[in-house]
Formats: sequence, C-alpha cells, structure tokens
Amino acid sequence: MARTITFNELRDLKDKLPDGSIHQIAAELDMKPETVRNYFGGYNYKEGNSVGIHIEPGPNGGIVVLDDTTIFDKALKILGLDDYPEPDRGSEVTDEAAL
Repeated sequence: MARTITFNELRDLKDKLPDGSIHQIAAELDMKPETVRNYFGGYNYKEGNSVGIHIEPGPNGGIVVLDDTTIFDKALKILGLDDYPEPDRGSEVTDEAAL
C-alpha cells in the first residue's frame, strides 16, 4: 500500500537508524545497500536501483510517495516504532480534559 511522507521526514527516519541498519535491511531483502540508500533519498543508480518512490516539490523538502513500504516498515521495526512520524501525543484531547 502506498504511503505519503515529506522528504525531510523520510531523511529524518533514515538518520535515526543505528549504524549498520542500511546493510541489515539490504541483507534481509536481498538487495544492494545503495538501493536502500536510494529509497531514503540517495541517488546512486550506478550501484543501486530505483525503488519506487516519487518526489514532488513542496514544503519540508517535498512530498514523497512510497509505492512499496517494505523498506520503510523494516526501518520502523529496527527503531521499535509503529509509525513515523510519531503522532503528537501532547496535542490529543481526552474526554476527561474536554469536560
């Protein structure tokens, strides 16, 4: 299923990954590390492949449509996250607070 995220959010997610994560994701998915880097905004197509992301100009580095979220999901799992960017829990209004 496709997902939309800003380019800056995608790069921020990549920057949060611990050392070795790009190689780990690449090994798990049987692809070159450069292909995983390209997914996160790299552009080495001599060594890696295109991975089905589309970038359109816009605020926060532009809008990125991820056709395949497999690499994104692997990154979330490594970071122990369910989603990214994480919802802002401080802005949620509970029923009790509204009373």
